[in-house]
Amino acid sequence: MVRHAKAGSRSGWQEDDRQRPLTAPGWDQARALAARLHPLAVGTLVSSPYLRCVQTLAPLADMLATEVTTDERLAEGNDAREVLGLLAELADGSVLCSHGDVIPEALDALVRRGCLVAGEPQWGKGSVWVLHREASGAITRAAAWPPPLSASSSSE
Repeated sequence: MVRHAKAGSRSGWQEDDRQRPLTAPGWDQARALAARLHPLAVGTLVSSPYLRCVQTLAPLADMLATEVTTDERLAEGNDAREVLGLLAELADGSVLCSHGDVIPEALDALVRRGCLVAGEPQWGKGSVWVLHREASGAITRAAAWPPPLSASSSSE
């Protein structure tokens, strides 16, 4: 699970927030994420329908010669149970992209189901949670990767 890369300021964006794009540093993050995820991504790429999430996975989709599909269950404000349902449907090696409210709730729900979190949590834009699933389908371990460095230290 990937938190979308840096996007412009929510308060500075005058249009539909679903259409707020990545910034130049966000695109740098997206390309760095693609390079890091490429060896692991062998499944489907699924994104929140928000443009910034789709754009975050676009460089990885290009590397894999595949498409990013969207799923409303990954959109802002959605319930963690919906995300867990999506996780159960997807093959190992799938990559999901969502938001800063959805991912922590999904991780909390996994922890309540017995998932162990290794290392320090990472919640910044461009952070990645690698989930390990047992043959039974249960997600039993999670580890976070920090966001890739970008050309700007801005918190966009």
